[in-house]
Amino acid sequence: METDMTKGSPLPIILRFMLPLMIGNIFQQLYNMADTIIVGRFVGPDALAAVGSTGTIMFLVLGFSQGMSTGFSVLTSQRFGAGDENGTKRSVANGILLSAFVIIIMTALSLSGMRSLLRLMNTPENIMEDAYTYISIICMGIVASVLYNLLSSYLRSVGNSRIPLYSLILSAFLNVALDLFFIINLNMGVAGAAWATNISQGISAILCIVYIYKKVPVLTPEKKHWRLDKWDTKRQLSIGIPMALQFGITASGTIVMQSAINLFGSTAVAAYTAANKFQNLIMQGMIAMGQTMATYSGQNFGKGNIKRIRQGVRLALGTTMVYSLLCSVLAVVGLPFILKLFFSGEVDIADMLPWAKTYIYICAAFYIPLSTIFIFRNTMQGCGYGFLPMMGGAAELLARLVMAAFAIGFLNYPLACACDPAAWISASLFTAIAYRHIMKKNLTAPEAASDG
Repeated sequence: METDMTKGSPLPIILRFMLPLMIGNIFQQLYNMADTIIVGRFVGPDALAAVGSTGTIMFLVLGFSQGMSTGFSVLTSQRFGAGDENGTKRSVANGILLSAFVIIIMTALSLSGMRSLLRLMNTPENIMEDAYTYISIICMGIVASVLYNLLSSYLRSVGNSRIPLYSLILSAFLNVALDLFFIINLNMGVAGAAWATNISQGISAILCIVYIYKKVPVLTPEKKHWRLDKWDTKRQLSIGIPMALQFGITASGTIVMQSAINLFGSTAVAAYTAANKFQNLIMQGMIAMGQTMATYSGQNFGKGNIKRIRQGVRLALGTTMVYSLLCSVLAVVGLPFILKLFFSGEVDIADMLPWAKTYIYICAAFYIPLSTIFIFRNTMQGCGYGFLPMMGGAAELLARLVMAAFAIGFLNYPLACACDPAAWISASLFTAIAYRHIMKKNLTAPEAASDG
């Protein structure tokens, strides 16, 4: 199932690789949605608000950890594209060892400061304990999340996007079953939803381990590879740290936005949570295209074919712009129907709908700039550049900070919702300029990559 993306017509290769990723991403979002839907219907709207209020923290903690480990796989992609099997195996072992340090550090840091962070975010008192319980358990599962994302990144780096899809589909169904069992049968509330997520993610990781060991020898390190190599460590950290910081910076902006949303009470938080989950679901095609371009650019960069990278980016941009327009229509039309899934019949949807509509309507007009961010950012990262994509995250953070300050100052909910579009426009412009700058350098070898 490995795919050499350095040969053949780019668009069919990109689409064949992207579609399994998109389906896998959708299933991942579906089992994230399952948590919120089941919690909202069987525990209550306050519990849904509690889970939703921690979403940005999850993005910060898990995104930082995953960004670091995903960055480790860029070197693997480049070496696979260059045909260096021994170097590929060495990079896999080195990335796993580095990820172990990331897991230990992030787990300890996230658990020690969680309650203070929730208070800093203006989390309503009536949902504070449930929010703390849910996010603390999620942080205990960082090991499962990082391991799955690292292994699936390794598989994608050699052109295999199907096995991560299959493991995610199984995991999604398992997550729903565990949600129902823990919440309804065992009456575990939000804790049950968190444990269901951790267990499901862990099983996905185990399935990837088994498959790689049995079927993908190029990703199976030998005994001699299990040590930290100085050059590989330097190279992987030079990519992984900026990718992790980019996630962290972006997540910091969403935390600021969530803090502004929290000021409008648990009803607004619950409605925003449902709308945001729906939006995250339909935008997975954009994310999958970005993941595809990371592998595509990594392999072609390893081969020194910059012209082919540019060609692929142009085709990816055209494809995602069409997809973005379809997403805008789906978001507006589908919201009233999706919203009903999140709440039981005892909740008046009419109270939730205005809050949810405001957020979706404001965001849907700006999906095209959002889609370009994933392509430009992941292409640069696939070529080994970390600093410029990270600065795109800084542009997002600055835009969200400005909008959130106005929203909090004027206590204006539409301004709080506009934090996302403002961030997307800023990052889209920055990453487009940065991408053009990198391509103009006419790089011809991986060793030439430099953030200068």
